[in-house]
Amino acid sequence: MPSTRETILAALTAQLAAHAGAEVRRNAVLPERVPYQGLVILRDGTPGEPDVTLSPWRAWYSHRVEVEAFMPPGASEAALDALLTRIGAALAHDDSLDGRVELMTPSAPELQPVPVEGGAPFLAATLAVTLEYQVTDPLGG
Repeated sequence: MPSTRETILAALTAQLAAHAGAEVRRNAVLPERVPYQGLVILRDGTPGEPDVTLSPWRAWYSHRVEVEAFMPPGASEAALDALLTRIGAALAHDDSLDGRVELMTPSAPELQPVPVEGGAPFLAATLAVTLEYQVTDPLGG
């Protein structure tokens, strides 16, 4: 049985894949090519140090993941903005991931081009998504 953390990350990946209108990968290396409709990479990030309650024992995490969005060379800033808008809609579609998280909070995107050796740069943006959830066991929870 997967851990709470893995279940949440898999649900977030599936939600992005179903609603972002772009190819979605998890923890993938930087791409050499980006599909026409765009590419989204979810980075697992780190759950950080939990807040703990003792009776009953619970660990409350503010797990920060990163969502990277890429558009192919030659795409406009408007195309990247449209992809980011679709990502925002995908995150808002179910902000509790079917009850798995208490709160899911995305940050504003940080835009930057990604240089490509011998070619035009990709348009890219990174945004942090904070997932607030509790577990009863930090390893399997």
